[in-house]
Amino acid sequence: MAPFALMLLGIAVIPLRWPHSWQSHLTKGSFSAVLGLPVVIYVATFDPAVVAHTGLEYASFIALLGALFVISGGIVLRGDIRATAGNNTAFLAVGALLANLIGTTGASMLLVRPLLRTNVPERKHITHIPIFFIFIVSNCAGLLTPLGDPPLFLGYLRGVPFFWTLRLIVEWSFVVVLLLGVFYAIDRIAVGRESPAMVIEDRREYEPIHIVGGHNFIYLAGVVAAVLFSPALPEGLIRQAACLVVLASMAALSLRTTPGPLRKENGFSFGPIQEVAVLFAGIFATMIPALEILRARGGELGVSKPWHFYWLSGMLSSFLDNAPTYLTFVSLAQGLHTAGESAVHMAGGPVPEALLAAISCGSVMMGANSYIGNGPNFMVKAIAEEQGVPMPTFFGYMAWSCGILVPLFAVVTLVFFRG
Repeated sequence: MAPFALMLLGIAVIPLRWPHSWQSHLTKGSFSAVLGLPVVIYVATFDPAVVAHTGLEYASFIALLGALFVISGGIVLRGDIRATAGNNTAFLAVGALLANLIGTTGASMLLVRPLLRTNVPERKHITHIPIFFIFIVSNCAGLLTPLGDPPLFLGYLRGVPFFWTLRLIVEWSFVVVLLLGVFYAIDRIAVGRESPAMVIEDRREYEPIHIVGGHNFIYLAGVVAAVLFSPALPEGLIRQAACLVVLASMAALSLRTTPGPLRKENGFSFGPIQEVAVLFAGIFATMIPALEILRARGGELGVSKPWHFYWLSGMLSSFLDNAPTYLTFVSLAQGLHTAGESAVHMAGGPVPEALLAAISCGSVMMGANSYIGNGPNFMVKAIAEEQGVPMPTFFGYMAWSCGILVPLFAVVTLVFFRG
């Protein structure tokens, strides 16, 4: 299990200690290869089937993320509406819904620039806006479908029914509505601190929001259909191949039919998805032994209650990647299933529904606790700074998350996962 631990530790520490070296995809790829290839070779010597299965999961995972990333990068929201607390809250609410259709990454990339354009340069007190955007759109909102967040898609690949996550709508609504309410209150106060000249300039710069590149929504519908109906195909290579072909076709059509200037306007590049691809290659490879050990011996660790799974999966997802964290705790929960208990049947064995709900919520929600908890977090930070918005440091951001999110998650524990 050492390569898996080193992989996650490296992702958390190296970008902070050696940021310039880490910017190179070659560095990330070499890091993944050094840790991942020995594990793949070792496991393949006695269980090649599990290596092949992991490879297919990785291909499907990257194909979905890549398709959503490419297609959403071709949709541009233009306009500059009034920078009011109501309009800003509406942006976040729309993002909370969209995150379940085009993923937290897709929704973040689609909406963050229009939201910032609405508030910059008229308003000065706006640091809280991208912070709450990360809280809601980039993390907590993507809980209702496998398209929303990578860990849920991995769960879907391992057998969780597509619509199972919709039963988490109560937890989703509780967290999202409370965060929107807190944001609205803070933004109202911030608006009151702005000068009268800001209000005049804001009214003068008004331009209604309109969509350019809307034909890409057709390709998004194709991605949703591919994921939704793939279980109807024969299990195995046929299903995987058919799904991959559809996803790749939708992405290719988006690239072919969307004018280059639109993607340039969105600041689109393949860098973020390339980074995800090389890092997750190492993660998928190194996590094979860890998952198998947890599946076989997880019941001996003393982690058994829903709130245990909620906080442990959430704390790891705050600083490490939430997708392997999700799979790790799912494997642990599989070792705790007892006969007659309500369960979801996944690859490797059934998972108690109460524990799967806790793992899903912890892995998705608590990715918002730090900049490195989820992929879109750093992207939103970089775009905000690019637009001239001063963003807090790593620990400054955590002061916000500890002050707002941690108390909220404690309430969630008491309401939903105490039993």
